[in-house]
Amino acid sequence: MDTIFQFLLAELKQETKASDRNCQAVAGRLAEEVDRICTESKRIQDSGDVMEWAYALARHRLQQCLHYYRLGSRRGRVDLHSTLSAIVYRYINPAKSQYSYQARLTLIEDFLQSFYMESLNAFRRETKLDTSYRPKSMLELGEYMAFTERYGKRRIPLPGRRNQQLIILRAQTFSQQQPSETLVDMEQAAEGGMSEGDDAYKVASMQRLREQMVAQDQEPAEDSLRHSVVHELTAYLKERKQEDCIDYFMLRLQDLPANEIEQILGLTARQRDYLQQRFKYHLVRFTFTHRWELVHQWLEIDLEKDLGLSPKRYDRFVSQLTDQQQSLLQLKKEKRPDTEIAKAIGCTPNQVQKQWFKILEQAWEIRNEQSGASNPTDE
Repeated sequence: MDTIFQFLLAELKQETKASDRNCQAVAGRLAEEVDRICTESKRIQDSGDVMEWAYALARHRLQQCLHYYRLGSRRGRVDLHSTLSAIVYRYINPAKSQYSYQARLTLIEDFLQSFYMESLNAFRRETKLDTSYRPKSMLELGEYMAFTERYGKRRIPLPGRRNQQLIILRAQTFSQQQPSETLVDMEQAAEGGMSEGDDAYKVASMQRLREQMVAQDQEPAEDSLRHSVVHELTAYLKERKQEDCIDYFMLRLQDLPANEIEQILGLTARQRDYLQQRFKYHLVRFTFTHRWELVHQWLEIDLEKDLGLSPKRYDRFVSQLTDQQQSLLQLKKEKRPDTEIAKAIGCTPNQVQKQWFKILEQAWEIRNEQSGASNPTDE
């Protein structure tokens, strides 16, 4: 345990700006967890490589913690919220209720707020911290958010040799406990008026609606763009009657492994592979044709940033285009409509879209090549 503690402490000091005391506290808690897992796991004890397992677990816990630490408070919360929302989305759907997409998001928000408190209590209990403990530093917050993600994904054994993620079981219970839908008078909610005959749930619903109606805080631009992309892609798939692709998309948002996706959706490996290929087809069409501006802006690879290419690679990219494609690219940069571009380069608007698809696809390939390149002189 001391060896693992020293390893984690050294890494935290090197990778963060946290104080020595803060690094020691987090390293100690992570080392204790690794020691507990290795001690209690019969498979690890029988492996003959306990230290190898310990280092692997320590690195995994460390990288999860650093992931949220590097994202920062706001982006870390958004990332965690998106990950957990994607897991529970299909389970927050009370029976005999026709909830809209936005209404389900509100229910998910309510559910996750209570789940975060449950997770904090579990974190205090498992790390033997005081019941009043709350993460204060960015490193402590990163540690807690990493724990919350793992806590939600814990596999809980069920009868019949089955198991399920803890957060899904909690979501199913939450969904079953929801009362029938309540009709709320929008004008009355806006004015804040309540009548004596209103029950407690309706009063709470009206209060929450009123708070949302008068709220002034705006989403950060990055969060708003991400939400727009998810919403637009979901609507795009729904319009094409690809509901199973939407379910797959929600699970892929939090990077679940293939076997877990198969289990949740009730698919064989072959069926999941077919669904994955169909989703990729629609994703490519959406990314390169339907709403390419939105996606590229979100990924910060829009035309104003040379499609995310370094200067040398952008020059090489342009040199590989035909004269017609170079003209098309320039006109797109000038934000000309497709009908005007078609006249300028002597083709139909449909041909403009096809050529633009090829240009974006070519830039995407070069960008992927760039991200995997190890030669800094090419930048």
